[in-house]
Amino acid sequence: MSIAKVVVALGGNALQESGKPATAEEQLSVVNKTAEYLAEMSVKGYEMAVVHGNGPQVGRILLASETAAEVTPVMPFDVCGAMSQGYIGYHIQQGLREALRKRGRNIPVVTLVTQVVVDKEDPGFKNPTKPIGAFYSEEEAKRLQAEKGYVMKEDAGRGWRRVVASPIPKKIVELPAVKTLWDTTIVITAGGGGIPVIEKEDGSLSGVAAVIDKDLAAERLAEDIDADILVILTEVEKVSINYRKPDQKDLSVLTAAEAEQYIAEGHFAPGSMLPKVQAAVKFVKANPGRKAIITSLYKAVEALEGKAGTIIVS
Repeated sequence: MSIAKVVVALGGNALQESGKPATAEEQLSVVNKTAEYLAEMSVKGYEMAVVHGNGPQVGRILLASETAAEVTPVMPFDVCGAMSQGYIGYHIQQGLREALRKRGRNIPVVTLVTQVVVDKEDPGFKNPTKPIGAFYSEEEAKRLQAEKGYVMKEDAGRGWRRVVASPIPKKIVELPAVKTLWDTTIVITAGGGGIPVIEKEDGSLSGVAAVIDKDLAAERLAEDIDADILVILTEVEKVSINYRKPDQKDLSVLTAAEAEQYIAEGHFAPGSMLPKVQAAVKFVKANPGRKAIITSLYKAVEALEGKAGTIIVS
């Protein structure tokens, strides 16, 4: 039996626990727990790459930079994204290396600062939808919108957040390096969806102010790396329709056609479950016979064994 190649997209709860302080120490504590589940996948024989989000972290980095504008220059948004890739990747490296070491698995773990090409004409630049940073009350959101010109939107019943452009990922610039490392190393790549860059006519790259959805970036990686399974980890065990309503229905198996119908009916919230389902559908349609899984971090290993989560097939 051949070893399954898996791309794992980590949701925000894998990095930060709701209600806890947003400190580096607290994040590392949460990541250490997350790493235990990733290490178990490795023990089961899965080869993997890890993609993570950065919405809260890049928002805080930018806020810190703007707050200190009188003493040090404000960092451009793409640079803030690169900074978030570095420190989140560093935490995952630490946690996963230790979790693997405890299991007797001497596998290198590296973070690759990753650029992802987007189209400068992407409609996402005209309609910002990607939540970043902290949650606010409606009153606080309106104040920030007035004072700083931020675009603020309500985020799936959880509060108000700043939103920025979320263009579609077209190409992972560092893909050849990921392929080179794959057989020997667990690579943390396309962090936060990757640093969005525009490719100029002469082939040079230029960063832009946006956040690529990490689930869509993970799908792009899964396609390009020829993965067998795309695993998208989030806060809930299964995808649901009529979410948080009396007739909520949890789904164990979902075809691409069924998922597209539910998308059309508006069952999945933008900036929350919608991009996860869209990424899963895109992967299985591009790779008939392969599958995508959406589940919680805590059910990840069981879901890979077909015992939990929502499995999306073509």
